[in-house]
Amino acid sequence: MNPLHLYNTLSNSLEEFKPLHPGQVLMYNCGPTVYNFAHIGNLSSYLMADLLRRYLEYKGYEVKQVMNITDVGHLVSDSDTGEDKMEKAAREQQQDPMDIARKYEQVFHEDRKKLHIKDAMAYPRASEYIPQQLEAVKKLLEQGIAYETSDGVYFDVSQFPDYGQLSNNKLEDLNAGERVEIDEEKRNPADFALWKKCTGENAHHILRWSFETGERVSGLEEDVSVGFPGWHIECSAMASALLGETIDIHTGGEDNIFPHHECEIAQSRAVSGQSFFAHYWVHKRHIFVDGEKMSKSKGNFYTLSDLEKKGFEPLAYRYLIFSTHYRQNTNFTLKGMEDATKSIERLQTFLESLQEASDQGPELDAQAAREKFEHSLDDDLNSSGALAAVFDLVKEGNKAIAEFGGIKNRLDLLKFLRDFDQIFAILSWDVEEEKDPEIEMHITRRNEARANKDFDKADEIRDQLKEKGVELIDKDGRTAWKRVK
Repeated sequence: MNPLHLYNTLSNSLEEFKPLHPGQVLMYNCGPTVYNFAHIGNLSSYLMADLLRRYLEYKGYEVKQVMNITDVGHLVSDSDTGEDKMEKAAREQQQDPMDIARKYEQVFHEDRKKLHIKDAMAYPRASEYIPQQLEAVKKLLEQGIAYETSDGVYFDVSQFPDYGQLSNNKLEDLNAGERVEIDEEKRNPADFALWKKCTGENAHHILRWSFETGERVSGLEEDVSVGFPGWHIECSAMASALLGETIDIHTGGEDNIFPHHECEIAQSRAVSGQSFFAHYWVHKRHIFVDGEKMSKSKGNFYTLSDLEKKGFEPLAYRYLIFSTHYRQNTNFTLKGMEDATKSIERLQTFLESLQEASDQGPELDAQAAREKFEHSLDDDLNSSGALAAVFDLVKEGNKAIAEFGGIKNRLDLLKFLRDFDQIFAILSWDVEEEKDPEIEMHITRRNEARANKDFDKADEIRDQLKEKGVELIDKDGRTAWKRVK
């Protein structure tokens, strides 16, 4: 296979992907802050990460993927001020913040499964990694890279010369009043919070932990010995705990680049002493709705549930996102969802026609289609180009079936469609007809057992295949099979 090239935000260039460890990819994805429903902009970032993971697996890599769940520490302002988003939601909905978190975490997973986003290796919750976060904070204090003020612990960005490299910001340009509010105790206006104390505007913070022990503490009174983590330190601690100090790929939305990912790099490298935190930074561009920024006040704010209420299948949104390159802004429209639905239907109809067609007729160049498909995805996940390669083959295939009733190498086309759908995951497979020697061997053994009236053995073979995600279908005297997603 040809190498995959990805646009690395860190270098502002297209780079050949080379993993740290042969055959393995360590990937961290910025996940949801579970204070409300994930909107379609959030979901688009997770879909991009899923496409990347699936294509890496298609290329033979073992992907160890971690996606965090932020359930504490994400303040409403990038300047480390204001309410924690979890506590704000809890106050507005008059519920315990952890009840809010678990509710929307569950909804997130439900949405994720509807969109065929594969399960990550782990979904760590920020609230469950407080000791690891405090360990990092204390190490930065010992090194003199972090310092304490009356309201928290801050990272001194002047101690990290590479600060701003990811976002192309210069430290001298990050003046007080632009990104941050003036804080006389901070050494530099751009210094960011690693830990916030339960004092001042955060005196009555519900989610609080002992700075000394890392244990959860109850109470609502002002207490500078307890507090909660800053948003940025969470991802660094969880990524290093589950994947190691240096990882291959870190993904997120474009709005995560600064300050979140910039701060992640600074604190992670300062703690580990490594030259890199993540080698490749991949970011999904914004979603616009009818050409405008998504906003509840404009009435153009959509969740996946909103789309379902309008009669759309979730996979139509998955297709819509992949119909545009991830480094281009996506303009979401209801007309676009209708077009995406029709495109999936066209692919599904061709798949079913191909399954019912004969093995007679012309031989189509499935290998050329596969090469165009792979070439597009190798070129910085050009999903729109990959879809074009598939639809070119669909056009040829439909013509051949209409004229000849079949395609000589029909099974090769089915195998290509199966591989395509292992990455794009938008089709429904009632019956598999690709060649798989291992599965065919099991089917032959099962047929022999049934012929010998050894039905226990036949059922045992069927159950073994089911455990491997293969379902057998007995129809019209023959046995077909399908994979269960």
